[in-house]
Amino acid sequence: MGQLGFFDTDKRLAALSAKGDPLEAIDRLVPWESFRGDLEAVVLTPDETKKSSAGWKPVDALVMFCINLSDEQAEYQVRDRLSFTRFLRLGIEDGIPDATTLWLFREKLAKA
Repeated sequence: MGQLGFFDTDKRLAALSAKGDPLEAIDRLVPWESFRGDLEAVVLTPDETKKSSAGWKPVDALVMFCINLSDEQAEYQVRDRLSFTRFLRLGIEDGIPDATTLWLFREKLAKA
């Protein structure tokens, strides 16, 4: 297996786009940012809204909202599928929320 080239990821994503990636169609239709305020009001604790750089940063509320599968399957799909990673606007270097983080997010939304 060869070394990952600088443009290999871009080329693969372009090929997915050319085939009609349904996640791109969803992304164009849904005004995701309009949900941000309500989501953050529900799921962020006062400690998480601080602008301190200490400790783990919370996963973006919109990323968590867009993940809509069973928790374990969602974690797997985000790790496995480049198109799903792109849909969530995550880079290859970004952390992926684990199944427990996804479950806790959904529980906060359900309580609200």
